[in-house]
Order: sequence, then structure tokens, then C-alpha cells
Amino acid sequence: MYLKKADGPRTVTLSDGSILTRADLPPSNTYRWVASRKAIVVDAVVHHLITRKEALDRYALSEEELDSWIGAAKNHGREALKATAVQRFR
Repeated sequence: MYLKKADGPRTVTLSDGSILTRADLPPSNTYRWVASRKAIVVDAVVHHLITRKEALDRYALSEEELDSWIGAAKNHGREALKATAVQRFR
């Protein structure tokens, strides 16, 4: 098995003890953002698995969009990342 060279760590341990790897990241052509995919990207950026710039470029996100995901997850938890919960948590 061959591993592609990547900058930064290959895995990180999250605060709940679970392990997040680069293989767990959503595909770069993702266009439908459900809460679980948003949470994975937020965890990857916050725990330095990928850089902020890499997330913006890879997923074609705006700075404001990524900031809103990170802020919502930090302030209200993963429930706030659901599209149906936007009005409740803002």
C-alpha cells in the first residue's frame, strides 16, 4: 500500500477520543453540505488536520461560510450546523 505524501498530520485525535484521518474528509467535489460533513470539515480545521486555506480551496468555500460553520459549532454544538436550525441558533 502506498500513502500519498501530505503536509501536516495524517490523523488527529478529537476531544471525544475519536480519530479523524484525511480519508474521513468529504470529497472535494461535495456540493450538498449536510451537518455531518460540515462537522468533519470544522473538526479537521480546528484540530489542524488541514489548514484553513486548504479547506477553503478544496471545498470552494467562502471565508464567511467557513467562519459561520466554526462559530456555530463552537457556540452551539453540532446541532447548529443543520440547515433547519439556522434561525434557532442565530
